[in-house]
Amino acid sequence: MNLLIIKLSSLGDVVHTLPAVQDLRRARPGVRIDWVVERGFVPLVQRCEGVQRAIPVELRRWTRAPLSRDTRHAWRAFREDLRTTAYDAVIDLQGLTKSALVAHTARLAPPGKRYALANRTEGSSYEAPTRWVADIAVAVPTRMHAVERSREMCARALGYAVPAGLQWGLRAQRTQEDGRCVAFVHGSSREDKCWPVERWIALGRTLASEGLSIVLPHGSDAERERAEAIATGIGAAARVWPRLDLGALTDRLAGCEGVIGVDSGLSHIAVALGLPHVQVYNFDTAWRTGPEVPGVPANPRQRSVHGSPSPTLEAVLTAWRAVASA
Repeated sequence: MNLLIIKLSSLGDVVHTLPAVQDLRRARPGVRIDWVVERGFVPLVQRCEGVQRAIPVELRRWTRAPLSRDTRHAWRAFREDLRTTAYDAVIDLQGLTKSALVAHTARLAPPGKRYALANRTEGSSYEAPTRWVADIAVAVPTRMHAVERSREMCARALGYAVPAGLQWGLRAQRTQEDGRCVAFVHGSSREDKCWPVERWIALGRTLASEGLSIVLPHGSDAERERAEAIATGIGAAARVWPRLDLGALTDRLAGCEGVIGVDSGLSHIAVALGLPHVQVYNFDTAWRTGPEVPGVPANPRQRSVHGSPSPTLEAVLTAWRAVASA
């Protein structure tokens, strides 16, 4: 069976789709899985067990100049690449117009089917064209964790029960860091998800006094500036990582003692790697994206902390000590 998954972005959404791939492998032995994803996330998808081919697409870039010669040429090349395989099932897990376009472009093998979400779920974007191009629209409960939604969608589309337990299937080549280090995931695409810099500094100083070093990844100039400010405030025990692609960044995170981070893609990677992890929430949305997934035994090494307008230093430090000693 040839199966195509469409989950283009964002990083957190891509990470939350990994368990659905593992379910498919368990429920349909021998299935061959390809995955269309934005080019920047390809290194992560290539580390997902069971994915034969990560097919890059650049819709984010192409939409900035949709009629340009370069865009038209790139789209034709993508279309030819995508259509080299005929699929028995195409599952659109994104639920947007852009993912519907990709689903419509994919080539089906008779009597293959296209599947898409039939309805919006709370906290997630949804656009009607996703069900217009589908042969079968799959209804799911409106309030679900992001991991649950992908797992349930695939199970209902292909007619199997969601397997017990939760497997992420994220491979990493662990990179040994110097000393015992904790990664601070301080950056987010949304500023209102960030934790105050002064609290990161206070937390880092406390952990440094206990013999830990602090490492700070970043993915943009603004995040680099924040990382440098935090590292300067902490002192010699902190260092800023160079900017890395997702594959190298995943490998380096895997070599850390643990991760403390805001609700962002890198924090979700930490969850998938099974690292000791505290996820910091300024909003009560951990039910949708946090490390605790309903129906799955909680990992004592991972927990979320919520506070308004943001969690206190004491709450985050207490949570870290709990997961680090579990």
